[in-house]
Amino acid sequence: MGVTENLEQFSDTQIVVVDAQYFSADEINSFVADGHKVYSYINVGSLENFRDYYSRFDDLCLGDYEHWDEEKWMDVSSPKWQDFILNELAPSLIDKGISGFFVDNSDVYYKYQNDDILCGLATIMKGLKSYNNEIIINGGDVFMDAYTQKLGSWDDVITGINQESVFSYIDWDNNSFETAEKSDREYFENYLKKYSSLGADIFLLEYTTDSKLIDEITQYCKKQGYHFYISDSVELTY
Repeated sequence: MGVTENLEQFSDTQIVVVDAQYFSADEINSFVADGHKVYSYINVGSLENFRDYYSRFDDLCLGDYEHWDEEKWMDVSSPKWQDFILNELAPSLIDKGISGFFVDNSDVYYKYQNDDILCGLATIMKGLKSYNNEIIINGGDVFMDAYTQKLGSWDDVITGINQESVFSYIDWDNNSFETAEKSDREYFENYLKKYSSLGADIFLLEYTTDSKLIDEITQYCKKQGYHFYISDSVELTY
């Protein structure tokens, strides 16, 4: 969520995702001790220009990230980037007492489908998993299927999947939320069911203000045993 202070506002929420770079160890440890799970956002596949480490790695950028002007896709095959994520950034977040990682932009492999990117992303994901924290991948369908077909088992790299926009659809051109096409919904439903049946935890993140669609999402997730969150903003402000 787009929150950088006051975890206590989530006191009635079991699971939260925050950018732990902006919280202290005391804040996170206290919140976890009260029975909550705190996943830290970690961006492995793109680089945001507001990060304090941007200038260290902007030479590794592969290209522009559509709809997100402050980000560029990253060369995850770079040992320099891998070392930073696994030996500097991740440990600094783990030291704050997080429950696990919410890993974003594994879709760099969807954008750049070659073996170097696949293997580089696999190195990062396996490295994060080796810390024995929970690992929720955001999206990642193309990467996960390629990884399990070519390199290993799903639980080498994740404990769960968060999928955005299964039922809903962001119309970027008109700045509106719409209902997803049937074929897209079925594709993602099958993706999630595949890994759920293997033991992965499943989360849905939907963007809509349509009350009928909200009810449909709610009933579906309760039936499947999935966690879900419905937002009225792509910025995920709270």
